[in-house]
Amino acid sequence: MQRRRSDVIAQQPTIQRHGAHAIAWNLDHVFYYPTQLVYAAPEDYGLTYECIRFASTGNASANELHGWFFPAQGPATGTVVHCHGNAGNITGHFEQVHWLPSAGWNLFCFDYRGYGQSAGRPTRAGTIIDAHAAIDYVKSRDDVDVERVVVLGTSLGGAVAPVVLAERDDVRGLVVDSAFSSYRQEVRWVCKHRWYTWGVAGLVARRLISAGLDPVDAIGRVAPCPVLIIQGTADRIVDPSMAKQLFDAAAEPKELWLIDGLGHTEAFDELPDQARPRVLRFFEKCIST
Repeated sequence: MQRRRSDVIAQQPTIQRHGAHAIAWNLDHVFYYPTQLVYAAPEDYGLTYECIRFASTGNASANELHGWFFPAQGPATGTVVHCHGNAGNITGHFEQVHWLPSAGWNLFCFDYRGYGQSAGRPTRAGTIIDAHAAIDYVKSRDDVDVERVVVLGTSLGGAVAPVVLAERDDVRGLVVDSAFSSYRQEVRWVCKHRWYTWGVAGLVARRLISAGLDPVDAIGRVAPCPVLIIQGTADRIVDPSMAKQLFDAAAEPKELWLIDGLGHTEAFDELPDQARPRVLRFFEKCIST
């Protein structure tokens, strides 16, 4: 039975209160760093693509989202939906997955609301709703085999994707690359590495960022969809130990690949001869099971 999308809106983070005094101010919007800058273009990689406009909803208002659909070169093995990271937009993030069409996979990259050419403002619940809409759009295409759709989430996208797939049963595989386990833990980690907030990192995280819709709480419900978690041990953006938290919370089938000395989201660029084949083998196994 397909999980209910309405649960996402119901779980949207809110200000927490104790008696008459607020103990957390919802400043979740400061977590996001969207831009409208153009960093690169598919033409730079010789890629054929289709510019897509599709609808996403939330809080009773419609947002038009923007994406790029890259057809596989040759017969398609399946379709990958890419949930990208935080700063920037797809014009920078598609470069991490540009190799998938040449490997025989359709690829759909999209921007969350407020990023790039997508309308609206980013919110935690909004990113979840938008990722649902991206998967729904892909499955509406006549040139996509709906039984062979997988998701690759990078950084922020790796936190969004488990929450989305916990609400669905129609995706065949999930790769999580360099993701944090909870929003408050990520803010705490970042604050610990800033000289002006290191002493109050925990307080800042608790007071300014709300709880809820955390991947560590959702990833256990992704099963029976297989999960592969990738994490570099030298990541300075995300605490590498959070990959183990996600792995421990996930249900079988699951895999954890810790890469010694690698930084944030560097696997596909720094170790292409290892990372790309491993992810392809994982996805092929997912759709053949």
